[in-house]
Amino acid sequence: MSAPKFASLKMFITGPTYIRQEIKEAALLPEFGHRDAENELRFGPIRRNLRLLAGSGEEYEPVLLLGSGSAAMEASIRSLVADDETLLNVSVGAFGDHYYNIAVSNGKKAENLQFEYGRPIDLDVLETRLKKLRPEVVSFTHNETSTGVVNDMKAVCALIRQYGALPLVDGVSIFGGADLDLANSGASMYSTATQKSLALSAGFGIGFISREAEEKAARVINKGHATDILKQLDKARLNQTLTTPNTTLVNQMYVQLEHIVLEEGIQNRFDRHLEMRSMVEQWVNALEGFDMFAPEGFRSPTVSAVVCPAGVTPVQLKMVVKEALRQSGYLMDPGYGKLNKALEEAGRRQVFRIGHMGDITPEMLDEYLNVLELELKKL
Repeated sequence: MSAPKFASLKMFITGPTYIRQEIKEAALLPEFGHRDAENELRFGPIRRNLRLLAGSGEEYEPVLLLGSGSAAMEASIRSLVADDETLLNVSVGAFGDHYYNIAVSNGKKAENLQFEYGRPIDLDVLETRLKKLRPEVVSFTHNETSTGVVNDMKAVCALIRQYGALPLVDGVSIFGGADLDLANSGASMYSTATQKSLALSAGFGIGFISREAEEKAARVINKGHATDILKQLDKARLNQTLTTPNTTLVNQMYVQLEHIVLEEGIQNRFDRHLEMRSMVEQWVNALEGFDMFAPEGFRSPTVSAVVCPAGVTPVQLKMVVKEALRQSGYLMDPGYGKLNKALEEAGRRQVFRIGHMGDITPEMLDEYLNVLELELKKL
């Protein structure tokens, strides 16, 4: 049977992301038994490098959960929110709402504090809600993929702790692209994944679990199986996973993390992401009628959301610009669908996104922006 002819597109969406050829080839490394001594050769370095990349020190235990970032987020909810407790979720976009929906789907008593899309968490508004609700746990998104907004994680966690609550953080789209300084962040559990700024395929949720979270989980019942962080921790401390992992992805993850830490350099990687954010800002400033969606000071280093001139429609972004870019060999992100629908109904301007995360380079981004600009000017 002949192989189908799939398009080879340069990906500038917000995940899954561009994967380097070296990482594709790492999929050909030998399979191994996940309870065998060979496993240690992969997971030992993987967990060590995850700590270095997060700046977690020994304060957090990195755990790999089968699935995506949602798997780690669900584990944080199941293991750290007791049935008689109240969770306050703080949302600045679609993926903040997703964290809330996970809590509700698991039967937790939860409230959702929503901020306008494109705006960061307002600490004064959050404090007012904390005073009134007095939740035991608060969840929020560090980097909102739908809007390109990054929240001040340390400031939000510090405020949450002033009111005696446990902060749970979704960092799915920023981990590997920015300095977290997790050891000093105030997060009780930080959830992320492989398919965004780590520039790997989807397949693992990653949880950084504090000792405080471990102690809390011991007092929570009905944690499930794969969502029980205590069971996950037991295996993680043996440099293993609770259930059978995708060993192909493990091989790729080993190679990628070694590259990040030993070849590119962690700080160089973070600096590259900041450079690409600045490139997009300068590009947008030079385009008549276009604006950045997120306010200055709260713009993500991994994904930018750009506001189009008045009159541009979702159909134009999807069927004209995206398809024209496809013919040029690029996969363009025409914006988060639910967000643009809401903006259209409110008579507001449309937004598209540019993913500049993972292993995308400034040279690749510059080339893409030039091609994208030609198509946008036709609108």
